[in-house]
Amino acid sequence: MINSLTISPLFGILLTCGSYVLGVKIQEKLKHPLANPMILATVFCIAFLLIFDIPLENYRIGSSYVSLFLGPATASLALSIYRQYPVLKKNLLPVLAGTAVGSAVSMSSVLLLCKLFRLEEVWAQSLLSKSVTTAIAIEITAQQGGLPSITVAAVLITGLLGAVFAPLLIRLLRVQDPVAAGLAIGTASHALGTSKALQIGEVEAAMSSIAIGVAGLITVLFAMFVG
Repeated sequence: MINSLTISPLFGILLTCGSYVLGVKIQEKLKHPLANPMILATVFCIAFLLIFDIPLENYRIGSSYVSLFLGPATASLALSIYRQYPVLKKNLLPVLAGTAVGSAVSMSSVLLLCKLFRLEEVWAQSLLSKSVTTAIAIEITAQQGGLPSITVAAVLITGLLGAVFAPLLIRLLRVQDPVAAGLAIGTASHALGTSKALQIGEVEAAMSSIAIGVAGLITVLFAMFVG
């Protein structure tokens, strides 16, 4: 009975959306950085599947439809960029330079740490694109010969850490410039971090959105040289 219900695409869609809505409600209630809707939704989905012994394949049937909205959701961030175009025009060079340096540091640190801990090359190939959005990261990993499953996990963890700790780090480091704050968030933690930047301010959100695209391009170019 349960299997016949969960094999429907509607099951994965409802579980994903319902878990996220519940996560948002909990965040609004607790107002704690760790009460992030993405983290909570992930925990809820995993717990539900384990408790009722539902195969992951059944969940994927519906969740794959939710994934289709990742591209349009990212593209919709262009609205914030359009509204903040004067800010972008004024800070174009710092935006490009800052994002390029941030992306290079992120990828270089992955290569250095993998070499330091003597990890197999497949780990470096899989983790290299951890700071760009999932769609780009998977393509880079495929070209590098890495494991997409590791890449997806790394991208998710990176984004969640950025969404949770970005506001705290901005306050601790006393970053006053909204342009700098937005670039740092988008470069380090892609779309998940940008979702948090939207809550901080519109300038931060616009700059973070720009950083996603620039960081993706820089990462693709960098990967061509290290591949």
